Amino acid sequence: MPLVFHALPISGNCLKVRLLLSMLEVPFEERTVTPQVGGTRTPEFLAINPLGHVPVIEDTAEDGRRIVIRDSQAILVYLARRHDADGTWYPLDAVAAGQVQQWLSFAANEMWHGPALARAFFRFGRELDIAATQTAARRVLGLIDDHLAGRDWLECGHPTVADLAVFPYAGLAHEGQVDLAPYRRLRAWVDRVKALPGYVGIEGL
Repeated sequence: MPLVFHALPISGNCLKVRLLLSMLEVPFEERTVTPQVGGTRTPEFLAINPLGHVPVIEDTAEDGRRIVIRDSQAILVYLARRHDADGTWYPLDAVAAGQVQQWLSFAANEMWHGPALARAFFRFGRELDIAATQTAARRVLGLIDDHLAGRDWLECGHPTVADLAVFPYAGLAHEGQVDLAPYRRLRAWVDRVKALPGYVGIEGL
C-alpha cells in the first residue's frame, strides 16, 4: 500500500513534503484536505491528526504497523531516515545533523512568523499586524541571504532537508508583498532548488 499524504495543494508546508517525496521517488497517494470547508475538522481527519493540521502522512512499517506522522519538519526527517540510507538528505553525522536540524526549527519558527504569515495575510485573510510581520520576514530573509555568502546550500555543501524546509516560504515571500530583490544570494539559492531533479512547484513558485 503506498504512503498516503494528506495535503492542501497551495500550502508551503505541504510543498516541503511533496518535494522530498518526489526527489526520493517515493510512491504516494495524495489526498486533498481543504481547511476552508472544514476538511481538517471532520471526525475522520481528526482521528488521523487531532491537531487538525496538514500535512500528515500515513505509512506502513516493514512489520505491518500503521505509522502516522504530522508536522512538515517531522515528516521530512522520517522520509529521509526511511528512504535515504546514505544520509544525503538528513545527515548521519551528529554535527551535520545538528546543523540541518537548526534550520528545521528556523523553518517552523522564524520562517512561519515572517514570510509564511505575511503570505497568509494577503492570500487567506489571516488577521495579524502585517507591517510587523513583513518586518520580521525581511529580517529572516536577510539572515538566510547572509548565511549563503560563499555557499550554494544551507548546510553540508549539498541539498538537504534544511533547504526543502526553508525554501517554500522564502520563494513565496512575494505573495506576502515582501520583495526578494535585495536578497541576491537567496534568489540564486531559490533557483538552485527549483533546478533540482524531481522538483515540483505550486502556484506562485
